[in-house]
Amino acid sequence: MNNATQSLTPDNQPVIPSVRLAVDQLVPAASSAMDALDACSRRSTIAPGLLEMVRARVSQLNGCAYCVDMHSRDARAAGETERRIYALPVWRETPFFTARERSALDLAEAGTRLTSGPVPEAVFQAAAAEFSEPELAELIWVIAVINAWNRLGALARPWPLT
Repeated sequence: MNNATQSLTPDNQPVIPSVRLAVDQLVPAASSAMDALDACSRRSTIAPGLLEMVRARVSQLNGCAYCVDMHSRDARAAGETERRIYALPVWRETPFFTARERSALDLAEAGTRLTSGPVPEAVFQAAAAEFSEPELAELIWVIAVINAWNRLGALARPWPLT
């Protein structure tokens, strides 16, 4: 990261996120299981760009800097435009997303913000109208897995952001 892209502290020193606890190295069996679950969730019939946008949006909501960075870059590599990636925090207010994408993002947000209550039936039904049952199941697994990764990232900060 060059100086132009680094965040600075009030005394103009670069912010360098550090690893808090390397949970993946300390409990390698759990890390391997999580990697396997992640790999399985990536074997999806849903467009990779959409799944990366879902992962990026969930990561934004959960405040996992590592995952926001990774999935924003992965979305771009999957063909997503910078404009759409930049618009993720305000996707409801833009014309850049299809009904299918909106339903996926809405389900992802509802499945992430569970402290607000269970996923509303209307949100689930909107997604069910856009995705086949197998696709909907795949999407739900993707949402669950990225939420798990985000919690590891936000709790332990186990991976350096470079």
